[in-house]
Amino acid sequence: MKDAGRWDWFMDGVRAAIADVPGPAVSMNGAITSSPFKVLVATLISLRTRDQVTGPASERLFALADSPEAMIALGAPAVSAAIFPANFHPTKAERIVEVSRLLIERHAGQVPADMDALLALPGVGPKTANLVLAEGFGIDAICVDTHVHRIPNRVGLIDTRDPVQTEEVLRSRLPLKYWKEINRILVPFGQSVCTPVSPKCSICPLIEGCARRFKGPSR
Repeated sequence: MKDAGRWDWFMDGVRAAIADVPGPAVSMNGAITSSPFKVLVATLISLRTRDQVTGPASERLFALADSPEAMIALGAPAVSAAIFPANFHPTKAERIVEVSRLLIERHAGQVPADMDALLALPGVGPKTANLVLAEGFGIDAICVDTHVHRIPNRVGLIDTRDPVQTEEVLRSRLPLKYWKEINRILVPFGQSVCTPVSPKCSICPLIEGCARRFKGPSR
């Protein structure tokens, strides 16, 4: 199977496996993805926090403040209370307010559609920046989280040592039409089927072509 055809097989199989599984909180919420600022803030909330917590926490916060100016006026203590029980909510609240302040000072209150400018904001790494570009601006970008790194390696599509190398390799191998989609579908797939420990290989549509590069038992 040629490289492009193998990626088609992979993406089709993942979509089939998650047909009835909710997608990531940030990517699937139209009220969030209509605003780059909301995508940025929701992604900051989502770090090391389950989607079941991220979605409601984001909605509570945006009901109180949905712009950099409103977020600063709300203040870190109120932001922290709104996003509780997100992990590290006091630290995330301070960061959200600081990012809001910098957006006003540096970018006239607008989220920049530029990777370098996004990475200059506190707490924003490549994963967050790519998600903002893809979901907030509709720009072709690859958001590499633990699932996007782990699963293509496990299946045998790539052979990389860390997320940074994974993004580099995917940029050269993954067809452009899948760049924005891959994170949206691999997150629920990695949470429900191709789990880090004891993956559910018996129900996976990819089983026949999967290299199964993992240690330990499967289900």
